[in-house]
Amino acid sequence: MSTERDLFGDAVDQSLATGAPLAARMRPTTLDEVVGHAVLLGPDGFLRRAISEDAVPSMVLYGPPGSGKTTLARVVAGSTRAVFEELSATSAGLPDVRAVIARARDRLVSGGRTVLFIDEIHRFTKSQQDALLPAVEEGVVTLIGATTENPYYEVNAALVSRMRVLVLESLTDEEIADLIDRAIADPRGLGGSVAVAEESRTAMVARSGGDARFALNLLEASAGLAGDGPITTVVVERAGGRAVVYDKGGDQHYNVISAFIKSMRGSDPDAALYWLAVMLQGGEDPKFIARRIIVLASEDIGNADPRAIEVAVAVARAVEFVGMPEARINLAQAVTYMALAPKGNSSYQGINAAMALVEAEGAKAPPLALRDASGTNKRNLGHGTGYVNPHSVPDRVTGHSCMPEGMEGITFFEPGTVGTEAAYAAHLHQLREQAQRRAASDTMPPVDDREEHA
Repeated sequence: MSTERDLFGDAVDQSLATGAPLAARMRPTTLDEVVGHAVLLGPDGFLRRAISEDAVPSMVLYGPPGSGKTTLARVVAGSTRAVFEELSATSAGLPDVRAVIARARDRLVSGGRTVLFIDEIHRFTKSQQDALLPAVEEGVVTLIGATTENPYYEVNAALVSRMRVLVLESLTDEEIADLIDRAIADPRGLGGSVAVAEESRTAMVARSGGDARFALNLLEASAGLAGDGPITTVVVERAGGRAVVYDKGGDQHYNVISAFIKSMRGSDPDAALYWLAVMLQGGEDPKFIARRIIVLASEDIGNADPRAIEVAVAVARAVEFVGMPEARINLAQAVTYMALAPKGNSSYQGINAAMALVEAEGAKAPPLALRDASGTNKRNLGHGTGYVNPHSVPDRVTGHSCMPEGMEGITFFEPGTVGTEAAYAAHLHQLREQAQRRAASDTMPPVDDREEHA
């Protein structure tokens, strides 16, 4: 869509504006009307400086729904002396992209510039993004893309490397409250036609989840339900639910599951329950959550509390049998157990260190004494020669290393000092000391000559 308009187009826009939703009517037209994003739009903000110097670069606006990506793109375009063109990734095809670029090249002949805004740019195909690349690189267009998905994963890497990625956060409660107050008073909005009690405004702010569009839609719906009366908390509850910013297949999925895991790891049961609730309210598969708890039970708790893995597996089975909504109780039990359990990651670190060494040096052969000592192998290949069965030694410690030759002194497992691991650490220290004494002793334990089968 180009800003080069005709009288008919202006008339259509005028008609749409009068009957448009509140969120559309309250869309800012200048930087000073934009709520939030002080880091970008404040007196020393990058974007404000770029606009004042009329040197806006190509950029990706990345943030959750309702954070103002589309609004900001249009304000930026309206603040420059460039022609504004807009494409939607859900409807535009490759011919549309090429047509915009062709018009932009024509404008360059007379010194005109073009700002191209693409909403949901992550939905553009690779061929569409590839078509944009030379136009951005050569400065034919200033590209502004908006996306709710991480552009470093979802947008062509070559294209992203030529653009500035600007992260927009959800609005704060104070900013949402300010937006609601503006919409109530502004002639473009409700024009002061409704009264909103403080507790009702607080309820709308809480339900919005930092989403400006949701907040304004909720205000408009509440005003409609209230009629000539004031907007009460009961009216707000009737008008709509809550804005749960969660996409099972998107970037927010990974952010929330990361916060969930780190809350349990950080021994914060309240935060862990909160992120669990966000996922469940957002429609996350409870079996996925249970699998992540099983991983955490070994990765972050391990032998500091060996029962953690038992609880995690038991709860995962319960989730399969019970299903939602009751499974939330099973998951809550596991989450609080994991958060309060003593923490230890020595097993996790140990296997990582062992795998890193194998990857770097390859797999070495087992010592001859430890190889399969079935009759034929022992007789023809010497397997099992020198093997000492620990059960033939009084203290069950032979002093013989089971590592490959030349790796006898390498250790991977070092238990921590928390929970059950403290006892493991003391026991391992004792075992290693016994092994050293046995290895240094002149009196070797008897060799077990029984055939050993792998």
